[in-house]
Amino acid sequence: MASRHPRPARTLIVLAVVIAGLYGMMAAFQIWTPKLGLDLRGGTTITLTASNTTGQGSVDENSLEQARNIIEQRVNGLGVGEGEVTTAGGNQIIVSVPNVQQDELVRLVGRTAVLSFRKVYDVQPAQAEQPSGLPTAPPAPPQLGEPVPVEQRMDWQPTPEIQSEFAGFTCGQDFPEEEAQPLIACDQSGTQKLLLGPALINGDQLSDASAGVPQNRFEWVVNLEFDNEGATRFEEVTGQLATQADPQNRFAIVIDGVSISAPSVDTAIPGGQAEISGGFTQQTATELANVLRYGALPLAFEVSSVDNVSATLGGEQLEAGIIAGIIGMVLVVAFCVAAYRGLGIVVVSSLVVAAALTWAALALLGEAVGMALNLPGIAGAIVAIGMTADSFVIYFERIRDELRSGRSLRSAVEVGWHDSKRTILIADAVQLLSAVVLFALAVGSVRGFAFTLGLTTLIDIVVVFWFTKPLMTLLARTRFFSSGARWSGLEPEHTGARPVRRRPLTPAKALAQSIASSPRARQGIAGPRTARQAGEA
Repeated sequence: MASRHPRPARTLIVLAVVIAGLYGMMAAFQIWTPKLGLDLRGGTTITLTASNTTGQGSVDENSLEQARNIIEQRVNGLGVGEGEVTTAGGNQIIVSVPNVQQDELVRLVGRTAVLSFRKVYDVQPAQAEQPSGLPTAPPAPPQLGEPVPVEQRMDWQPTPEIQSEFAGFTCGQDFPEEEAQPLIACDQSGTQKLLLGPALINGDQLSDASAGVPQNRFEWVVNLEFDNEGATRFEEVTGQLATQADPQNRFAIVIDGVSISAPSVDTAIPGGQAEISGGFTQQTATELANVLRYGALPLAFEVSSVDNVSATLGGEQLEAGIIAGIIGMVLVVAFCVAAYRGLGIVVVSSLVVAAALTWAALALLGEAVGMALNLPGIAGAIVAIGMTADSFVIYFERIRDELRSGRSLRSAVEVGWHDSKRTILIADAVQLLSAVVLFALAVGSVRGFAFTLGLTTLIDIVVVFWFTKPLMTLLARTRFFSSGARWSGLEPEHTGARPVRRRPLTPAKALAQSIASSPRARQGIAGPRTARQAGEA
């Protein structure tokens, strides 16, 4: 017995509620369009030229690839869609990212992320540089003394020469940072300068970093977690700092020569966890956590060029792609109307629902995970139109087959669906598998094609199962379609269902059938019985 679709109207209502919910989310977050990729919207391209930290010798190929991976992880850690990080010329890294401001990208990819924890020896108000109309010679490099061994760094004390350098230091002056030597650094605002000892803990002992908002607080912080060696060292250092007076009971968290935070320590901190605070926003905390998590760059980089990519050419191609999509949609609808006539309403409405779901999914995914729509992605969406049309053709042809076998329309809709849904699922599964494999193996913008193709394939399954089939079940209950009315697409001469042919009656049989069906004959047969009944009464 053919299975019946349970409550098709309820299924359509649930799907309508889901679509309304998606567009309600778009309205709540003011998201009406998908994010566009670099080739459509434009973006920023940065060229970084690498050199060894010593400034001598050629750049090692493995170090350049390691730096490329770190920069790529930093970019992806921000949720930026379709970022491309490539090497060129043996000593350059090219970063192309859409939807990111130029200054933000330069700050992200150019940071070396040298992290160190240092003891604070002195804190003074920063001295601003005094501008002068006459050119002045650059200040002489500070005298830092010899490198300090690790075991002696907690007991290190500044010499009078270093204290003199600290007294005359002005924020904005370049001070070289070396792990084994003291450091003069300024805070982020440039209002304070700090005299710091050699690094007590460095970034190599950091195992993880994350951004978050602690409970009962209303500021973003960066949470640090050390490895076993770092955790032991951190507890030892904080225990010794806790026994000293201010400001020598403070330790500075220094990143790239800038003091991010310099908290005081009252007791030893076990567990290997620390927290960096300092007026972070969500964006700056996330950036810093990503930089620390993925490590310092193994090479020194100089920003050679920063270019804003124009989307003029991509805009023209986008216009051509939209025109091609519209033409493809019109051709698909025209074919279905010509082949299936009244059933074209199913095709049009299903394509509209698929388009609405695709648009909402692309817009929300762009906001949630930074997925950016590029030209190959548009091509994937256009290819999906043909796949959706294939699903209609498979289902409609199975309905025709059942009608030709003599079934009613209601029965043909259910039996045809039972037979065609397996074919539809297999075809969609093959296409989805192709999209997954292509996404895993491809790089760059080709992944946009694979992602959009996979997404629209899933949407095709949703539309066919939860819209097209319930809608056909409801239409089969209407008089226009169930009776095979003209232009319904289900009339016998259009579907190929032939009426049962009967042999012509002989004259004698035709006369007998006419006499038997006449009113007088029916009265004569019933008359005696009626009279007998009357007499008995």
